[in-house]
Amino acid sequence: MAIEVRPVTGRGELRRFIKLPAAVHRGHVNWIPPIYMDDWRYYDARRNQAFRYSEVTMALALRDARPVGRVMGIIQHRYNEKTGEKTARFGALEAFEDREAVVALLRHVEDWARAQGMNRIVGPMGFSDQDPEGFQTDGFDEEPLLACYQNPPWMVEFLEAAGYTKELDYVHYLVPVPAEPPALYTKVSQRLLRQREYQLLEFTSTKEVKPWMYKVFELMNDTYRPIYAYTELDRADMDALASQYLPVLDPRFLKMVANRAGELVAFIIGMPNMNAGLRACRGNVLPFGIFQIKAAMKRTKQLDLYLGAIRQDCRGKGLDVLMGTAMFRSAHAAGFERIDSHHEMESNVKVRAEMERADGRVFKRFRIFQKAL
Repeated sequence: MAIEVRPVTGRGELRRFIKLPAAVHRGHVNWIPPIYMDDWRYYDARRNQAFRYSEVTMALALRDARPVGRVMGIIQHRYNEKTGEKTARFGALEAFEDREAVVALLRHVEDWARAQGMNRIVGPMGFSDQDPEGFQTDGFDEEPLLACYQNPPWMVEFLEAAGYTKELDYVHYLVPVPAEPPALYTKVSQRLLRQREYQLLEFTSTKEVKPWMYKVFELMNDTYRPIYAYTELDRADMDALASQYLPVLDPRFLKMVANRAGELVAFIIGMPNMNAGLRACRGNVLPFGIFQIKAAMKRTKQLDLYLGAIRQDCRGKGLDVLMGTAMFRSAHAAGFERIDSHHEMESNVKVRAEMERADGRVFKRFRIFQKAL
């Protein structure tokens, strides 16, 4: 039967859209389900603030009335206005191993974007760099992260056959957690703290973190502007992120640095890997899944890094080492054996050098693709 691409228009079709990856990945040993309550919020224009400044299309590919694939198309007006681009994005691309379905879904987004006056498409991406981005190209046997795509190798082959080429690559580093931080780390950290120009901030409760959350977002806006595809957060975006992540944030793995004036100038956020809990509850946090997730986060041996930043005028002064030393100590005290760095741009030589100085090795790669329309 021929492929039919049908736009998602109602709640029933949205349910099929959200649940499709579970069918696609059934039997894939490493696959972790999404947090479904987050997915329902993310794809709902009434609840996701990003719909306010974006055009969106969502579609299912049907073969003989059975869903075999899905895709999301996004025109992020805020980013395009900032950069002067006419670029669309595709994301949420999932399918069975059906090249015709994948091509039909991509063509749907391409035609839609072209009709909106766009001249280029990139992906996979979401509304911002806070969303999963990039298809995996290497390290498929490694444990995935919730914040990343979990595509099979053939998806990349289908994309390239459809005329898509490399836009940029990300790498993930696997960093061993030492019993003691490297001697150089300890030396640099002690020197910085003696000078008292900067103060290391560590936390034991979410209550202590709350007053700093919006300062974190403001620092992100200040430092992430040059980063590929970053869109500045407004207050509504900050509120949404705070409500989503504060309940699962482990304050032990949030490290900050303030200057003498009390201004936040650097931060790094890590989270215990929750994969085992997500598999156990199948992505259903309520009513009891949250207990399985928290139990998994206590048992895991892996810490996942998510976000970090250093203010431009404070770079090159050892603040990354100061936070890294503190993170190593907290990770070792909690029984972690390894750290997944999450996405690091292939071209970010400074961060990559720091990962390698800590004995990290590249063990996964992801790629964002592009195509002229």
